[in-house]
Amino acid sequence: MTRLSDREYRAMNSGLRRFLQRRYEFPLLRRMGVTFTGKDVLEIGCGSGYAAHLILLDAPKSYVGVDVMPEQLALARRRGLAAEFRLEDATHLASVPSASIDLVVVFGILHHIPEWRGAVAECRRVLRPGGEIYIEEPDGGALGWFDSIFGWGHPREARFWLRALYAELESSGFEQLGRTWAFGFGFYRGRTARAAPPF
Repeated sequence: MTRLSDREYRAMNSGLRRFLQRRYEFPLLRRMGVTFTGKDVLEIGCGSGYAAHLILLDAPKSYVGVDVMPEQLALARRRGLAAEFRLEDATHLASVPSASIDLVVVFGILHHIPEWRGAVAECRRVLRPGGEIYIEEPDGGALGWFDSIFGWGHPREARFWLRALYAELESSGFEQLGRTWAFGFGFYRGRTARAAPPF
């Protein structure tokens, strides 16, 4: 997982970014049927903790956010939330036991990870049977446009097309529960297979 460039770091910690999360991304998440109440939640790429603040309003059982940028984690911890923030790479979630999480959320972080397929595999590993994943990601074409306009400098190896992401999720054992598209971004909700009933 790579660090944000200085330009993107400033953009992702701006009032505009918080406004979009609060007024657009979270309402869309809810329309897709995602709820946090009573669940053990893991956020990949938690950043400054603003999404954690919104998630905690829904009373999850627990929340863990991971990020590779210590300065982002420092901002998150300053919020004083009833949450745990860890310095960890999404491709190797060493502190998260297998089958211990009910819901993984990924707000536009996979395109920072050259080994993004490894991150998908880790998300699958940590989820319980019947656990869910919610992912927002830009399509490779939209990401190229953002970089040409804003100069954010995303790693080229992580510039995937959404159809490749959806194929990877399916091959990793996720059942699609919902999917939509807007402004060059894909929004996906999926679930792992439920455990077989005992005989």
